[in-house]
Amino acid sequence: MANPISLKLEPIGHISTPFISKSDAPHQPGSGGAEGMVTLLTGQNFEQALEDLDGMDKIWLVYWFDRNPNWKPKVLVPRGPRQKRGVFATRSPYRPNPIGISLVDLVSVDGLTLYVRNVDLLDGTPILDIKPYLPAVEAYPDANAGWISDAEKAHHNPEYRVSYSELAAKQLIFLEGYGVELKNRIERVLIHDPSPHPYKRIEPKGDGFVQAIRGWRVEFRVDGSDVTAVAVRSGYDEQSFVSAVELSDDSAQRAFRAAFGS
Repeated sequence: MANPISLKLEPIGHISTPFISKSDAPHQPGSGGAEGMVTLLTGQNFEQALEDLDGMDKIWLVYWFDRNPNWKPKVLVPRGPRQKRGVFATRSPYRPNPIGISLVDLVSVDGLTLYVRNVDLLDGTPILDIKPYLPAVEAYPDANAGWISDAEKAHHNPEYRVSYSELAAKQLIFLEGYGVELKNRIERVLIHDPSPHPYKRIEPKGDGFVQAIRGWRVEFRVDGSDVTAVAVRSGYDEQSFVSAVELSDDSAQRAFRAAFGS
């Protein structure tokens, strides 16, 4: 067997998005409407490479999962039963070569900057390549996707309805005043499947459940297809607040604690 060849990859640019951590980002592109900005490197003749791209509705972004230090042959996925799947049968970032692809909406091109929508990449992700989406040859909605098709059939139908208690609604509005937006993340996860799952950071708690979102915990109940967010709590303990360590969303955490208690 021949020795494996060495490949050299260099980013052509980076993307700016609202997503700082993995828990912030959606599991797939194409939903949520989040916007991003791809900035390509100067001095590489990329201005010419971008010619004729403007006017296309969708493009593929090929990128590097730069925050994954290792790969896993089997991974736990967010859809379907709690069962590990072979990584090559998933879109998991834990790959031997951590290369990802995302189909995004192209909004506009301005010099070396591409404005895109419906992104799922983390802020600062290195971009390796850009390719046009060809609907005539890349859209096969009737193709069988194996275990993914089975999982979608099993959970076909009912999307869950998410509502908020008076307290939870008040707390979310309070946090928005400090630049902490949790509602989109709550609904993006719970509207599809509020069942406990480590990937979605949902655990049972008493007669309900709790969803972890960065340094926050959202307590909720499920009644049939109705999900009610009951309250928002800090994910930090008492000692964290009296220590000198800066917390995630530090000013919001301390103001929230003063307003609503521990």
